[in-house]
Amino acid sequence: MNKETKRVILQVFLFILTFLTTTLAGASWCFGKTFIAVVPFDIIMDRSFTLNDFWSGLHFSVPFLLILTVHEFGHYLTARKNDVASSLPYYIPMPPIPFSIGTMGAIIRLRQRINSLKVNFDIGIAGPLAGFVMALIVLFYGFSNLPPAEYIFEIHPEYKQYGLAYADHVYGNQEGVIDVVIGKNLLFLFFEKFVADPERMPDPHEIMHYPYLFSGFLALIFTALNLLPIGQLDGGHVLYGLVGYKNHKLIASGVFILFIFYAGLGLVHPLQPMSDLIFYAPAYVIFLVLCLRGLRLSTQNTVMIALLIFAVQFVWAWLQPTVNGFTGWLLFAFIIGRLAGVEHPRAEIEEPLDVNRQILGWIALIIFVICFSPYPIEMSAAIPE
Repeated sequence: MNKETKRVILQVFLFILTFLTTTLAGASWCFGKTFIAVVPFDIIMDRSFTLNDFWSGLHFSVPFLLILTVHEFGHYLTARKNDVASSLPYYIPMPPIPFSIGTMGAIIRLRQRINSLKVNFDIGIAGPLAGFVMALIVLFYGFSNLPPAEYIFEIHPEYKQYGLAYADHVYGNQEGVIDVVIGKNLLFLFFEKFVADPERMPDPHEIMHYPYLFSGFLALIFTALNLLPIGQLDGGHVLYGLVGYKNHKLIASGVFILFIFYAGLGLVHPLQPMSDLIFYAPAYVIFLVLCLRGLRLSTQNTVMIALLIFAVQFVWAWLQPTVNGFTGWLLFAFIIGRLAGVEHPRAEIEEPLDVNRQILGWIALIIFVICFSPYPIEMSAAIPE
């Protein structure tokens, strides 16, 4: 068995495993059918999980993986079209534990360096554009085929006693329940206003129980993160093609710093006890330094920027204590800073893009804006009044 055959077997295995984990995650998120239950000090298999519960999870996993696959094959087919050696997608499964979506996405590996700015641009932009079109189809189907409002009683029969006014009674009044609120982006708001039947539109606390909306929303988040105009992310390739090496470095560095600044807002707060601040403040500054290493500045400048970000965040939290960022983005910022980097490698052939490519590039950056959700998912423990 040669290396290529082994590689394909691994890729198929990872896809099947990811299909299983996302299906199980979908059954849990969308229908409350947990495959793995968490009890105090232990994680066990829920023996009440049935095959029908697994089938229900397909309503999430199929559209979600379809969007993800179309995205990756956009990259793959464009690479092959340009005679760039590329692997098939490697899917990354995650255990279907509570609050997992079953995957961390998928990647392809380019097996040779791309010397042309145009080819680099074409491969980078093809994935998010293709995935975005597929996400639009899934979301249009989901919003135009919403079930009756009473559907939520199938998931939460305890809501039925309150009727369709359940939102006035249940949120914040169920002891021991994790309240999950799905944020929105501009595209989601468009579908909600112009496509959905307002009588059937779910409450933001319940969107995860509508698998086509939830899978489409998550796909938009993945698309937005890929289109961040930083480093060698898809958006970084696009920005590099549009503005060139020097301008890309300036803009990407600024976007990265703003991204970290927003993500960390409220994480370290002046109203926290001094005993906590003594520990958390230095630890957070060290974390910022590690992230900012992706800027490839001197150690002195990196530390200064980290301290400046912390100082402004700290003062901001004092002046606006209710304005917080989404700390979940900090993990992504760390991955960029430590692995992907902020700077884009210079292409050997930097020919300017033609008008059609420039238009597509700006469309891709607009897609980033309308797909990005500042606070995509909020989870909190419901405390009875």
